[in-house]
Amino acid sequence: MNRFEKSREKFQQLFGDGVSPTHSTDPDLQDILNHFIFGEIFYQGNLDDKIRELITLAVLTTNQTLPQLKAHVSAALNVGLTPVEIKEAVYQCAPYIGFPKTLNAIHEVNEVFKAKNIVLPIESQKNVDEDSRFDKGLAVQVEIFGDVIAKMRENASANQKHMQDYLSAFCFGDFYTRGGLDLKTRELLTLCIISALGGAEGQVKAHVQGNKNVGNDKETLITAITHCLPYMGFPRTLNALACVNEIIPEH
Repeated sequence: MNRFEKSREKFQQLFGDGVSPTHSTDPDLQDILNHFIFGEIFYQGNLDDKIRELITLAVLTTNQTLPQLKAHVSAALNVGLTPVEIKEAVYQCAPYIGFPKTLNAIHEVNEVFKAKNIVLPIESQKNVDEDSRFDKGLAVQVEIFGDVIAKMRENASANQKHMQDYLSAFCFGDFYTRGGLDLKTRELLTLCIISALGGAEGQVKAHVQGNKNVGNDKETLITAITHCLPYMGFPRTLNALACVNEIIPEH
């Protein structure tokens, strides 16, 4: 198949027989979009459509492109993602984009779920309580990043130690320990989220190493960041790829 045939097939798989309103007002732009995203990007690299849609949901949430997010919630269900997986991909954004933007996205997710008669709330994926969230979060943090975490905690000044505690208990304890998505998927989504933010190259580099540590190889990272390209543009994509190449050089 050529990219035009691929794009038609992929678009129908994701969205059914729906047609974007832009087709009637801006057909040239919509054709370029469809042929690039659904005829090329979706076929680059080694990720399946479920992971691709999780990445798309996370990046659209980060960018607050809510109409497109709403469309991709339906697409995510169409490729076989569960309501739990969809919710967890959006929840995973919260430590990096803040709660207001996450809540905006969750509102769109819930609107789709209600229209499809998916009962809310969905089952809880919580695996920590007040007594365990710090210890379990720190354990996940160390699993991802290794000995550097102990050094970060030791080097934190007294008036900023609370930030290290929040990282362990909140970011990793409250979110990374949740069910629904495995550690490799959460860490891959985090890389895409902070890449989409822009201006967070220090954290991008740290999470490239974290992805490597949990078993996501360089080709997986390149594919994931490439998949973000249509949603975040070339500058942030190229910056993220530069971080990948710095941490995992070509042989």
